[in-house]
Amino acid sequence: MSTRELNLEQDNGTRIITRFNETSLTLETSGAITAEIPTQPTSSCFQGLFPSRSQGYSLLSEVPIRNVIAATFSNGVVRLAYLARKGENQSLHMTRVWGCVNDEDTMLAKEWCNAISQVAYQDGNPPKVLRVLINPHGGPGKARQIFTQKVEPILLAAGCTLEVTYTTRSGHASEIAQSLDLRYDALVVISGDGLIHEVMNGLAKHAQPDRAFSIPVAPIPAGSGNGLSLNVLGLRDGLDPCAAALNVLKGTPQMSEHAFISNAFFQRRISFMSQTIGLMADLDIETEHLRWMGDLRFIWGFLRGVWTLKTCKMELSMKVVEQDKSRMVDALRAHRTSAAKGVPPVLSSPDIAPSDAKHPDGPGSGDENWVKFDKPILWMVAGKGPYVSRSLMQFPVSHPDDGLIDISIQELVGRRFLLEAMDRAETGRSYWFNSTRYFKASAYRAKPLTPHGVLMVDGEAFPFEEFEIGVLPCRGTLLSSYPHYAVDFNVIDAEGTMRETV
Repeated sequence: MSTRELNLEQDNGTRIITRFNETSLTLETSGAITAEIPTQPTSSCFQGLFPSRSQGYSLLSEVPIRNVIAATFSNGVVRLAYLARKGENQSLHMTRVWGCVNDEDTMLAKEWCNAISQVAYQDGNPPKVLRVLINPHGGPGKARQIFTQKVEPILLAAGCTLEVTYTTRSGHASEIAQSLDLRYDALVVISGDGLIHEVMNGLAKHAQPDRAFSIPVAPIPAGSGNGLSLNVLGLRDGLDPCAAALNVLKGTPQMSEHAFISNAFFQRRISFMSQTIGLMADLDIETEHLRWMGDLRFIWGFLRGVWTLKTCKMELSMKVVEQDKSRMVDALRAHRTSAAKGVPPVLSSPDIAPSDAKHPDGPGSGDENWVKFDKPILWMVAGKGPYVSRSLMQFPVSHPDDGLIDISIQELVGRRFLLEAMDRAETGRSYWFNSTRYFKASAYRAKPLTPHGVLMVDGEAFPFEEFEIGVLPCRGTLLSSYPHYAVDFNVIDAEGTMRETV
């Protein structure tokens, strides 16, 4: 593993030794560095290659090579931008470092900047043209600040071209997506999951929907739940706007299926994440006025729901493919292993292979192999993607491209059980509860048996009327650093054995 080094010097005499290889960038300094970057060098210094660490130098920073945003040289000055953490459990922030070179070392500096850029971007990823949508009122209302202070500087440092729109009304993002210019490299959404729901449904109405859906959607967390960002980036980085901006630059396309939902209220609508009925839907809609709390509003809403403990009565029919929890964990391990090797997923049964996108396998295809569930329950949540919020991993064995919808049903239990179930809910612990019924289905339909209720689709509220759900095979595209959902699901199975899916 070769290492390339370059020594820089700032106006105050501080020297910075920069080293990089295929995995990391290291900077050592002889003193305090100056943050400001001059437009013209005011001093010159000796520059060159150093065979080993010099005495008297202290470690300034060491980061993964992937975190390097840009390395440029002009007018005798090397400018370096990268993302680093001030502490192990802290979020990323952008750091800029600069230093001068002598005229005789101009070629050396140019070669060094070119070499680290090629390694950091893996010989690809030229500056991107990005369409950016921002909902300034989503979640806690900090999307504008997140963009201008954290995300925009990173994207501009990487040389990206940005076309930015702040949404002003409900449906605005859907209108933009419906007429989206197909020249963009990615569609960056700075908000919560509600705006992404709008975008996906707008893309579905595009004059060229297949090409529109091939443009990757990259979420920047600025909402309450931020489920998609958590699924793409994982629990550590899923709420970090700088990590999400890095994913815009370095992520690779990941195909992702969507569900379609039909009822009397809307003929056909895309759902990219979840459909929720019962207590889990009530806690969402009843805490709308508490968006300033971020995802803590969901915990408050859940506690209120536990206190009232309303039952949900409906008739649920599912075209079930699998309901054995241990086998689903085994399938997840096999799927992730295959995905890491670039092998296409193998569906569990020929019966679940989705048909043509225009005629997906849905509830209208006949009643064979359908399972009816009509007992009173507390809630039903169905969808794709492990996380629905930071505090809840609802679908730990979900795949982005298996042609199936995961369905989790909570049977009637007492208040004490529900309160204890909150412990480690973000790890998917509730998956193994006997009172949690978990199914993988190629389609399902639900019919309310009470006159009142709400249906939440990707965090958006709709009247709870009889509806049908099917799967659109690999319709959407996301940007991700992983070939699968970025989820750590470490569980103890029925035999007491630790099972790791990563």
